[in-house]
Amino acid sequence: MAYLALYRMFRPTTLDDVVRQEHIVTVLKNQIDTGRIGHAYLFCGPRGTGKTSIAKIFAATINCDKPINGSPCGKCERCKALKDPSNLDITEIDAASNNGVDEMRDLREKVQYPPVAGKYKVFIIDEVHMLSPGAFNALLKTLEEPPAHAVFVLATTESQKIPATILSRCMRFDFKLIPQSDLEARLRLVFDKIGKKYDDEAISAIARAGAGSVRDMLSVADTCVSYTDGKLTYADVTTVLGNTDFSAVSALCGAILKGDAGSAFERTESFLSAGKSVGMLLKDVMNFLNACAVAKTCRDGKAILAFPDSMYAEVANIAKGTDGHRLLRVTEIFARVETELKYSTSPRILFETAVLKAAMPQEDYDIEGLIARIAALEKQIAEGNFTQNVGGRVELNEETPIVKAAPKAEKATPKKEEKQPEPEYAAEEFYIPPDEEQTGGNVYFDGFEPKEEPKPKTVEKPAPAAAPAPVKGVKTVAKGDGKATFGTFLRTIRKIARNGVLLTLCMDLDGEYDGDVFALYTTSDTIYRSLTKPEHYALIAQAFGELGLADGEFAVRLRGKQSDDFQKSVNEIKATFEGVQVDIK
Repeated sequence: MAYLALYRMFRPTTLDDVVRQEHIVTVLKNQIDTGRIGHAYLFCGPRGTGKTSIAKIFAATINCDKPINGSPCGKCERCKALKDPSNLDITEIDAASNNGVDEMRDLREKVQYPPVAGKYKVFIIDEVHMLSPGAFNALLKTLEEPPAHAVFVLATTESQKIPATILSRCMRFDFKLIPQSDLEARLRLVFDKIGKKYDDEAISAIARAGAGSVRDMLSVADTCVSYTDGKLTYADVTTVLGNTDFSAVSALCGAILKGDAGSAFERTESFLSAGKSVGMLLKDVMNFLNACAVAKTCRDGKAILAFPDSMYAEVANIAKGTDGHRLLRVTEIFARVETELKYSTSPRILFETAVLKAAMPQEDYDIEGLIARIAALEKQIAEGNFTQNVGGRVELNEETPIVKAAPKAEKATPKKEEKQPEPEYAAEEFYIPPDEEQTGGNVYFDGFEPKEEPKPKTVEKPAPAAAPAPVKGVKTVAKGDGKATFGTFLRTIRKIARNGVLLTLCMDLDGEYDGDVFALYTTSDTIYRSLTKPEHYALIAQAFGELGLADGEFAVRLRGKQSDDFQKSVNEIKATFEGVQVDIK
């Protein structure tokens, strides 16, 4: 006898043998028990979930003399007659190859003849969505009012393609995907019956590859059984499925999530240069990212993934080292690539571009990329993980270890007068260079500029909020030296605020004396409005108070806009010199 594939060998023959679909099995059993058999049924749902199998069982059961628990007995004369291939009481029609008007006209004629051996003449039309519009119209009237002995069972994976006129004439049953736990139980039963030894991890991997379809799972299992004569292991299954080595995919995804674009691109090149399919590599990457999401968010992630201990530890370690937003963003990038690959003539370039985009959020001006960069900056501020170049540019470095700077040696000097000591700074804290090293004082956000409607306005003294306790150990500077005042102000605001956002905003300012008033200037409306908020302005006022500048001796101004004082002066000139044209440039 010819070899039968596992999915054919273990096709259900009773409703009790069907995997899940209880909501459908219960309804059909009750209809069989009460004799309330409908004339048209529509079975729709994903492939391999039991639509055709249940249709065959149902057709045999309604013709059986003594059905057992909603299933055919298989022993009565009618059951034996229906097993004969020449019997026409149960007819299966493939709508994919018989989709024309002529086939439906022929069906309409056959419906009129009564059954030969059974009580009902059952027509199972598989892939019914493939029928042409004319064929649907030819079937319509027969489907609505068939003879009393005729029952139609329509099966499809794409119910949205069926006309509403057909749908409204059928009892609809929606099949659902099979949970992985049920697939694993079914596969263990199959392997036990055929005498195949296996590892639990191999069973989980095959069930996961089935993606909710019993038939897909058994097709993969059939290949795995033929791959090895001994015990089936997880490595055997990954080899059969053509998956990339788990550790290599783990290293690639780890580099992407860490932001190491060079390593990620190099590993991608090595995969593709070795002949790895772009589609398969993309699938492996998405599966790994999904495993990271499960390990990061689910309490029983290990039980859900059913990975070997070493593999799960690797996944959990990478998931722990990344934040949820970055993991979500990277997954979305590769999910979009999966759709774009269908229409791309250069899949390799498309995939490599996605790797670079995912690994380099600082170069991505998409809103998700900006959010990822802000999250990384906030994390660095919270951890105090900074390095800084002369010139005021702050650079974040996650990989370079931070070493505490050795304290500067004090020089022996003649004791003339006691000076207030300069505060010492540790390397792990946010370092601000001395006054003589300040060459710009700009913090770069790599393209981040919040967009808000400008509201130009100069505010000298908004209502201050409750200020924190004063900080000791900050020297008072001589008035008139704008550079020294600005440098000392930055160091003071750092000690007072402990607020990385306010500090970075202040470093983007210019400071100079305007007469007796020390003014902080900015050209950005957004920064100006942020600094003049009561909570920020109170901290700025306290910092200047530590420097000896009282209210009225400092101000925050927006450069490029006419201040109130300037406008007041212009009005005085116009009033004094009436009739003289005054041009403002």
